[in-house]
Amino acid sequence: MSSLTGQIAVVTGAGRGIGRAIALKFAAEGADVACVSRTVENSEKVAAEVRALGRRAWALAVDVSDATAVNAAAEKILAEAGKVDLLVNNAGVTRDGLLMRMSEEDWDAVLDTNLKGAFLFTKVFARAFLKQRAGRIINISSIIGLMGNAGQCNYAASKAALFGFTKSVARELGSRGITANAIAPGFIETDMTAALDEKTRAALLEKIPLNALGKAEDIAEAALFLAGPGGRYITGQTLVVDGGMVM
Repeated sequence: MSSLTGQIAVVTGAGRGIGRAIALKFAAEGADVACVSRTVENSEKVAAEVRALGRRAWALAVDVSDATAVNAAAEKILAEAGKVDLLVNNAGVTRDGLLMRMSEEDWDAVLDTNLKGAFLFTKVFARAFLKQRAGRIINISSIIGLMGNAGQCNYAASKAALFGFTKSVARELGSRGITANAIAPGFIETDMTAALDEKTRAALLEKIPLNALGKAEDIAEAALFLAGPGGRYITGQTLVVDGGMVM
């Protein structure tokens, strides 16, 4: 039997990259998956991939910072799936810029998606988790929340805040058998890193002891561990998956 057989997972930011990898990994391990993305096209595409693995899937286009939209999505998922066992708060955006030039709009956009989105989804499913006295919450943060990065004050603030949010949720819900953990990915192979010139890429690799960028599947494997039997007695923790860049 696969480790997630019979479970229902909700993955935000599932349309591409890390979120897509997690959705497909969970499906491969037996979970049915609600694929949440900002666009119908992306959510439908990943949901089709989940179904191709023989699992049920729901495709939902949701602005994760919109409480009304989040509540409606949760209501639909719970009505059709009957329950939710796993929640992965992965949705995130960047609006990079130096502090002195950063607009209030860019600050709000990043905090609303990266932090408020996790708050809204966790809040809306907490009641169901409490009733069933079980649930796994996984928040996808970043090593930028640990180390900071010039030009990313908004992103770093949002990702650092997720660590404190995760610990507080773990303390609030732990007595009912619910775990809450965070994953802090390092530099992962994406469209953005693929565009780096050789000099920039080489300088980045020098800072990583394993001398390689990570893959989305590396984060998916970490999420699977926290979601599966091995994560039963782990809560309030941050699992750093960065090739040793931050120690």
